[in-house]
Amino acid sequence: MSGPVTSAGSQWSRLHPLTPLLRGGRFLFAVLAVVGQQGLRSASVPVLLLGLLAVLPVGLAVGVVAWRTTRYRLTATELQVDSGVLRKRSRRVPLARLQSVDIVRSLAARTFGLAELRLEVAGGGKTEAPLAYLSEGDAHHVRTRLLARASGAPDAGVDAPEAVLVAVPLGALIGSALLGVPAILAGLLLIALAVAAAVAPGTLPALLAGVLPLLLATGGVVVRKLLVEYGFTVAESPDGLRLRHGLLDTRAQTIPYGRVQTVRVREPLLWRRLHWVRVEVDVAGYTATRGEEQATTRALLPVAPREFALRLVDRVLGAALPPLGQLPPRSARLRAPRSARRLRWGLDDRHLVTTRGAFTTTTDIVPLARVQSLRLTQGPWQRRLGLASVHADSAGRRLPGAVAHHRSQAEAEALLGELTGRARRARRR
Repeated sequence: MSGPVTSAGSQWSRLHPLTPLLRGGRFLFAVLAVVGQQGLRSASVPVLLLGLLAVLPVGLAVGVVAWRTTRYRLTATELQVDSGVLRKRSRRVPLARLQSVDIVRSLAARTFGLAELRLEVAGGGKTEAPLAYLSEGDAHHVRTRLLARASGAPDAGVDAPEAVLVAVPLGALIGSALLGVPAILAGLLLIALAVAAAVAPGTLPALLAGVLPLLLATGGVVVRKLLVEYGFTVAESPDGLRLRHGLLDTRAQTIPYGRVQTVRVREPLLWRRLHWVRVEVDVAGYTATRGEEQATTRALLPVAPREFALRLVDRVLGAALPPLGQLPPRSARLRAPRSARRLRWGLDDRHLVTTRGAFTTTTDIVPLARVQSLRLTQGPWQRRLGLASVHADSAGRRLPGAVAHHRSQAEAEALLGELTGRARRARRR
């Protein structure tokens, strides 16, 4: 962060001076992709070189102008970001709506010791007022001040101490990826190619041409999972829950306490013998653009023993989960024959817990204070069987809530009434 600039007696700050280099680089690569295609089509190397010489100063100039016209400041109630040359834009992010703060370091940013600060707010359709780029130290400093002011804690300007709860071992992460559906599908494709090569070698080129794209896609999913969730660490601090992960692009996410909308615990079929589960979390407003969706994860814990994972969930939510109740009526087996024996729900004054799934057992936990709406739904087949489902919707975008599936009509109506009262009381608390 360069020296602050003063405007009308208020303290403003600029982004890091190397920001134009990275922003100009993005513009440069985008234009070079077009110029490179034209050069390759015309088989003219001079065209490519001339395009490079022409675009390089333009890209740098765009970056410098964007840097010079962008400034930010933090007040007691909001983050203010001004930008733009011909069209001025002034963004205001209320700290009361702050859901999480991420520090993202792409490979290029890490090369220069820089980081990007991203804010997620309740009701936001995209990341609000991203600060790209700051030095790594300034990014941590601004994040600390944001979280302190959002929670009403004293603004000491010093990063809060943290205690590491768990660091996922690399071996367990690799094992969980290899026992996933994409890796198994890739293995089956390789076995099929090997059999084809042994039985009918002449058909191998045609099979390879058809299978190779699918093999690359499934293999890419496994590799991307390992790159994104590498070095996954969960820690807690006074300002919230901290998640760190990533090999090439690293991400440090801070979720303030009480902002969790939904927690999901998933237990795939092939993980059950190992007693492994995956824990996912959602906060309001947390989104990712299509270009970076592959570089993010919703995991709170990519893989862990079930008992340990549930203890972590209790710690994150601040209370033990309620016990699960009875199975649905026998008629539910006609509606969901494979998953009926896993359909349970539990309720207390703080949380609603539901389970479902045939091959992958899924447990959804919604804090009652975060419930946005309650619904009772009944499809044509459910009506004939005297069944209904109760939905508790949250403000999460990735994990929208919890559903008690296929309960009897009387049980569903009673649950809906109980949920309404308990959710109202939880919000008041």
